[in-house]
Amino acid sequence: MSPERKLRILVGKPGLDGHDRGAKIIARAFRDAGFEVIYTGLHQTPEMIVNTAVQEDVDAIGLSILSGAHNYVFPEVIKLLKKNGMEEVLVFGGGVVPAEDIVELKSQGVAEIFTPGTPLDETVKWVQSHIKPKSLEI
Repeated sequence: MSPERKLRILVGKPGLDGHDRGAKIIARAFRDAGFEVIYTGLHQTPEMIVNTAVQEDVDAIGLSILSGAHNYVFPEVIKLLKKNGMEEVLVFGGGVVPAEDIVELKSQGVAEIFTPGTPLDETVKWVQSHIKPKSLEI
């Protein structure tokens, strides 16, 4: 059996939204849970996020979005992951997303959306139960 590495999560902050407090809080919660966290910083395009995901060989991408661009950003990230042969990378997110949009985003491949007020431990437990780290190649 191959040894497993730590779970690698990219936390992305796409678009023009300059409010990154939530992204930083969830990145710290993931780190405290033992995950390796790559935080992209503000004002990232879907292309920048996916390029970082490819370079860092992540297991999942968590997008934090408050700008209202979720109906474009999430599907675009999924499309670019497929284009780069990274279909196995799970995409989830958090932010201000209306319930009807969550249903549509999930139908397009987004694994989960966490809305404001979701307890940090609930998000961490979801990640632990839904995302597995890739095996180390020996």
